[in-house]
Amino acid sequence: MPESTKNISKKAGLPPGVLVHIGQKLADNVRISIIDYTATDYFEKICKDTEEVFEYKDKKSVTWINIDGLHDVETIGKIGEFFNLHPLLIEDVLNTKHRPKLEEYEECLFLTFKALNVDEENDRINSEQMSFVLGPNYLISFQEREGDIFDGLRQRIKENKGTIREKSVDYLLYRLVDTVVDNYFLITEYVSDATIELEERVFEDPDDEALFEIHDLKKQLVGLRKATGPLREAVLGLHKGGNKLIKESTERYLQDVYEHIIQANETIESQRDTVASIMDLYMTGVSNRMNQVMQVLTIIATIFIPLTFLAGIYGMNFDNMPELHWKYGYFMVWGIMTVITTIMIFYFRRKKWL
Repeated sequence: MPESTKNISKKAGLPPGVLVHIGQKLADNVRISIIDYTATDYFEKICKDTEEVFEYKDKKSVTWINIDGLHDVETIGKIGEFFNLHPLLIEDVLNTKHRPKLEEYEECLFLTFKALNVDEENDRINSEQMSFVLGPNYLISFQEREGDIFDGLRQRIKENKGTIREKSVDYLLYRLVDTVVDNYFLITEYVSDATIELEERVFEDPDDEALFEIHDLKKQLVGLRKATGPLREAVLGLHKGGNKLIKESTERYLQDVYEHIIQANETIESQRDTVASIMDLYMTGVSNRMNQVMQVLTIIATIFIPLTFLAGIYGMNFDNMPELHWKYGYFMVWGIMTVITTIMIFYFRRKKWL
């Protein structure tokens, strides 16, 4: 049974809201970090205990609580309970196989989607589920593993570069989503490079390994489409939802993210068409190779047909065949065969069959 099916089957028969981690354990321990800031103040720390985040629920400053590792259901449940998060919301956080979506609750917004990165060592695209809970002055982010693409944003907040510390928490959510979406274009560039290289290989030598790579690339593009397609709907809901937690000024930025997602989707669709054309090119190459083999075999068989005819005639043991007892009969037959072969090869070359 596939790993994803096994994980999802953990929920079978359980009532809604029961917390079960669905997915792989990608972090050894749960790591909770806090960044709290205003236009003039900045504070950052790594929490040693879950209760350390509780004091930030009702602060007037902007608080970003980041949680790496989703396998510890008890810790995630404690945080959800203190922040009055709906059990179904926490259930979606723990389900790493969930499709990207946006949900509105009374006191918060919930957004979940896939972050993508290139595993250069294994030459593959990996995906990681990210979930965000947006409250009045806090943002809780849930990630499957330590390490992400937000270090640049963290540094800008710390050094007070730009206007991010002058904005509210919904602007922080926009910047995080925008960072992930911008990274999608790095993924599409990687796929484009792989597609061009694969197309050249298939054109030169359509071997079995190329066929495997075509199927693998096609599978990865299907995964990309599943990751980016539903996110378009979710971001559309953010910037046109009219939610009180999203300010009008931030909606304009989210409109830009929405357009970037559309562009990424169009690029992925174009790449899927390109991979399909590479498959056609592969089949054409294999067919041409087979045709060349059959052409050579057919020419060889055609050349030997008259030779076999002659050998068959003179293989018959009749006494009244004058050539059988002729001193030069053997050499005559070989001469005729050579002449016939030469004439046929010359004719095939003139017809450009050879």
